[in-house]
Amino acid sequence: MKGLGLEGRVAVVTGGAGGIGAAICADLAGLGAHVVVADVERDAAAAVADGLGGTAAYVDLGDPDGIDAFTADVGPVDVLVHNAGISIVEPFTESDPAHWDLMWRINLRAPMQLTRALLPGMTARGWGRLVFVSSDGARAGSGGEGAYAATKAGLFGLAKTLAREAARGGVTSNVVCPGPTDTPMVRRVAERHPDLLDRLARQVPLRRIGTPDDVAGLVAFLCTGRAGYITGQTLSVSGGITMQ
Repeated sequence: MKGLGLEGRVAVVTGGAGGIGAAICADLAGLGAHVVVADVERDAAAAVADGLGGTAAYVDLGDPDGIDAFTADVGPVDVLVHNAGISIVEPFTESDPAHWDLMWRINLRAPMQLTRALLPGMTARGWGRLVFVSSDGARAGSGGEGAYAATKAGLFGLAKTLAREAARGGVTSNVVCPGPTDTPMVRRVAERHPDLLDRLARQVPLRRIGTPDDVAGLVAFLCTGRAGYITGQTLSVSGGITMQ
């Protein structure tokens, strides 16, 4: 289909070694992009990058100096997918402010810093794609994830503002919100709660939880030329749990 290729484009995916991140990297590479797998897990990032003919890059999103070093070295970037995130589950009134700060740095401050560094190059070249992976928990609330939802909800305002500011530079900015998704992180939680996956699936109108590929497909489409008239939008991939 015309307009779906990303040949000649460079795409950075943060958290690219994780479940959803690796699927996003694979789809973008499949469309022809050269993918930079940016992650704090060096070996896992290298494994993903090697399998796709991409580049692995170490970056600790909790370290502003490390982010500056990464953006200084990465070169021109056409597609920036903010996929990385961290969630610490605890009732809000019992939560640790140190955890708030960690989630703020990784989930919101890091995307702001990365975009501030890489967006000017996109607008100067007249083409770019920003995709922020948030969460349906940020749209609808999620028990035990008050600080996480707050930081991920911040991406909505950031993405919409960037959609307005960067539009004349040919750059789009959108948010993708996964619902319940079968990732290694969810599987680790399910080990302590054996019926978790079944309970989640029963809440979904499509009667299954999502897969990383479900999320990656939408992210990849938003990065293509065919999505060039879509900007400032927040889209859920949730099997119908969240409807707008």
